[in-house]
Amino acid sequence: MGAVILDCTLTCPLCSYQETLTMPQDACQWFHECAGCKKLLKPKPGDCCVFCSYGTVPCPPIQLDRMCCA
Repeated sequence: MGAVILDCTLTCPLCSYQETLTMPQDACQWFHECAGCKKLLKPKPGDCCVFCSYGTVPCPPIQLDRMCCA
């Protein structure tokens, strides 16, 4: 089983600002304020969190789910 990746780069869909954040290990993050344009990001329909919608890797709970079910 691979290691869970905790660092994720979010890209704002409104202004394209990118920031690398450490994701929480045990929860999904539903909202994030963009440091560039200050808009509140919300997940796309069907995604559990902003990392799954706008990040370079999905959130840890999704990563773990994919590892156990692969």
